[in-house]
Amino acid sequence: MIEQWQIDQYNEQGFLVVENVLTPEEIAALQSDFDTWVEESRQHKEPWGETLDKRARFDIEGDHSADHPSLRRVTSPTEISDVYKRTALASRAATIAGQLIGGSGTRLHHSKVNSKLPHTATEVKWHQDFPFTPHSNDDLVTCLIMIGDVTPANGPLQVIPGSHKGPLFSHWDGDQFTGTVSPEVEKHYCQEPVSCYSPAGSVCFMHTRVLHASSPNQTEDPRTLFICVYAAEDALPYGDNPLPSIHTGSLVWGKESGEVRSTANKLRLPEKPSGASFFVQQAGKDSADA
Repeated sequence: MIEQWQIDQYNEQGFLVVENVLTPEEIAALQSDFDTWVEESRQHKEPWGETLDKRARFDIEGDHSADHPSLRRVTSPTEISDVYKRTALASRAATIAGQLIGGSGTRLHHSKVNSKLPHTATEVKWHQDFPFTPHSNDDLVTCLIMIGDVTPANGPLQVIPGSHKGPLFSHWDGDQFTGTVSPEVEKHYCQEPVSCYSPAGSVCFMHTRVLHASSPNQTEDPRTLFICVYAAEDALPYGDNPLPSIHTGSLVWGKESGEVRSTANKLRLPEKPSGASFFVQQAGKDSADA
């Protein structure tokens, strides 16, 4: 599905952008369902819907209104949309994720839509994904499917190349799980980011340890990503899935080995957000007891 030089680049840099992974027809179907959810959001002033763990499925930014929709997260869209389910479980994107992970097989861990609609405040602070989803090994890939064009100006993903080879940083501030690295880590490690942008249908594949962030979208062009996190089938998850789904654990590539593989990592287990998404944790407005 991809060539060896692309696999080598992913292993060296910790991320890989591949164009034309999904067809225009597949992207149009994903966009159509998302547009329906945006229209529905105009009727709501607070997060709504319900997921497997009884938290809200649809999360909105603080600047959301009927006239200015700011739907920022749809959790486990595979449960409410056939096209999102097919894309997560049986698309070329899932196969490439399996190819990058290698080994015996690959499972879906969780999925979500992260969106920055025009002129909305949603941002993502510097973090790594693995501290949110620790496993017995770190062969996990975050697959960011670009439903619309992602440009240098509309809040693209920013990554620190090669940071997956560095340490796992604490995402705690004392007794509070903030879901972000400390200001000291940001100042020392996050000053030379690379922006990941490409046309609709492209996919950015990112190693779970890569430092990354993104800024608000101040343009007229929406930036919408369907994000699927895949894990090696022999990676045993530690702790609760932050976004549990009926499709968690589905094999998307390869076969079952019946084995568990462990590698050396040390980190403090995360807190699961009590609200609809991790955005409230990064804003310092959520705790396990909230």
